[in-house]
Amino acid sequence: MMMHTPSHKPRVALIHYWLVGMRGGEKVLESLCRMYPDADIFTHVHVPEEMSDTIRGHKVTQTRVGRMPFARRLYQSYLPFMPRALEEIDLTGYDLVISSESGPAKGVIVPPDAFHLCYCHSPMRYLWDQYHVYRNSAGPLGRLMLPHLAHRLRMWDVTSAARVDAFAANSTHVAARIGKYWNRDSTVVHPPVDVHSFAPVAPDERGDFYLWAGELAPYKRPDLAIEAFNKLKLPLVMIGGPEKEANRLRALAGPTVTILGRTSFDVLRDHLARCRALIFPGEEDFGIVPLEAMASGRPVIAYDRGGARDTVIPGKTGLLFRDQSVDGLAQAVQRFEDENMFDMDSATMVQHARQFTEAAFQAGIAAMLPEELRPRDIRVFTPAAE
Repeated sequence: MMMHTPSHKPRVALIHYWLVGMRGGEKVLESLCRMYPDADIFTHVHVPEEMSDTIRGHKVTQTRVGRMPFARRLYQSYLPFMPRALEEIDLTGYDLVISSESGPAKGVIVPPDAFHLCYCHSPMRYLWDQYHVYRNSAGPLGRLMLPHLAHRLRMWDVTSAARVDAFAANSTHVAARIGKYWNRDSTVVHPPVDVHSFAPVAPDERGDFYLWAGELAPYKRPDLAIEAFNKLKLPLVMIGGPEKEANRLRALAGPTVTILGRTSFDVLRDHLARCRALIFPGEEDFGIVPLEAMASGRPVIAYDRGGARDTVIPGKTGLLFRDQSVDGLAQAVQRFEDENMFDMDSATMVQHARQFTEAAFQAGIAAMLPEELRPRDIRVFTPAAE
């Protein structure tokens, strides 16, 4: 690619799918904001009161999707309008564009002499590998419409991938999917994890419960955790929302399963430090909660697919199981009990988790950029290409 060398301080645009809550993708955006404190942000829908001070400190521009009726609540229903809305963003004068892709974000049209890096949390799950999960969990209208919309959106998704100069993937799992669905190479740059906000407690302060934590989404398999612990009759605490889903799952929970719903960060941190182990039965693109558990000195029992393969070291930071079923998870927990794996060395887990810092993330991103577009105060290393 032919690029000009800016004679001025590079202008940077950050493209994020939507800004409606602070989750993993928004934590990545925060780190990019700290890399480029003068960057402008473009997004489909912006709910300022749900954003951090770091993000609110930047100029944020919504696409026309944000002006549609009830967009703050129904933004995902406007998915078919997002490709055109992205292409309407005027990026004239920008030297560097970094798109944050999980929903539609990478499809912007950048100036010919600008560099476009896409940080991919995941190719859109509801179009690709999780399509049938999402369709089966949709309402009657969604099940009727999704096949028609998804077919057209897949074509745009593949076409727009050709507009990107370089892809960073948040895990080896996502890198493989980028290659499978978009036929593009990528470099793995793990997302930043605030591991220093977590710490172990003394062994005598730990509880006898297992912990499941995260958004109560179908692909994270909270149902599997409930059924396995109903069968095992072992104590399980579950933290996460939304409350409507928490209430639905409470009806499935036996006497040893406690569903707290959404909690404060302090409550989550306390449970991570005191749990016997974190239960992680879903296939996730990366998975930040397992590293938060390890930073708290606690092991992880995870399904042996997806991002868990990048973070869980069998026998040192946890246990991986291959059969994603009630019996498969129950057998893994029973093995964990029988082999006293809860006594894994906390210091080893903490040391491992601290490899996934913001500094490592920012250095990995900077290494992928042309030298003239890198922040001057970030040490660069070259991550392994996938």
